[in-house]
Amino acid sequence: MTCFNRKAKTIASLASVFEQVVSDEIKLQVYLVDDGSTDGTTETVAERFPQVKIFRGDGNLFWNGGMRRSFAEALQSDADYYLWLNDDTILYPDTIARLLEYAEQLEENTAAHRFVLIGSTCDPDTGNLTYGGMVRSTWWHPLKFQLLPTADTLQTCHTMNGNCVLIPREIAQIVGNLDPNFVHSTGDLDYGLRVRQAGGTLWVLPGYVGTCKQNPREADVWENPNLNVWERLKKVSQPKGLPVQEWKVFAKRHAGPFWPFYWSLPYVRLVFAALFGGKMGSQING
Repeated sequence: MTCFNRKAKTIASLASVFEQVVSDEIKLQVYLVDDGSTDGTTETVAERFPQVKIFRGDGNLFWNGGMRRSFAEALQSDADYYLWLNDDTILYPDTIARLLEYAEQLEENTAAHRFVLIGSTCDPDTGNLTYGGMVRSTWWHPLKFQLLPTADTLQTCHTMNGNCVLIPREIAQIVGNLDPNFVHSTGDLDYGLRVRQAGGTLWVLPGYVGTCKQNPREADVWENPNLNVWERLKKVSQPKGLPVQEWKVFAKRHAGPFWPFYWSLPYVRLVFAALFGGKMGSQING
């Protein structure tokens, strides 16, 4: 887990972890990176949950950097499984037990021995799907994804949001950690695609594993009609936007021989929207 200045959400998420209904054979260790919070998150976590291993950041890690640091610490334990969890995700009490149950089923299937399990989350007020597994939304665009609706059975997908993800030891050893080329977003999508490149499969659990509100899209800032083209390009270059170099790494890795076209497309659309009106659209979330 990683967090920054949202103490109440972090505490609620941790509480949902330690309220999990699991057998005594399950040994759980939480690794949390606090990326320089000034709202007392570290102190409150240490007081409420002294068993959590806390590591401090300097405020510049963002999601991918913070998760990369905590995952690196967890990997040293050589655990059977690693669970990524966003600090604004509240797990249902049986989530970890369900994840392990389905993991055991997949391990019995030799064809699916290398796998990752993804939990879908819903909005606590509306019940609508917010995060989970993702599939390509169109045949012609290899980098355009949309959320996979939940079902009553396991489903395969192309990549994932990193809100609730169970990674077995074998996949962690093969794929490794999150890529340091990414600062905030895109790292989880890249990891899911790298799992598939390594011969693994991605599976989405039936139903929901917990609640998590949808975060506002930074792309909405880029599409603000009150911003000119240079202001939009400045916004898009920020860590929570779509930085040019990060997107280049992602496109070059996952878009095939025509990656320069797919890499340039969102920036062309941004300029077009700024000059002629309209919205550029999201290249990742559809």
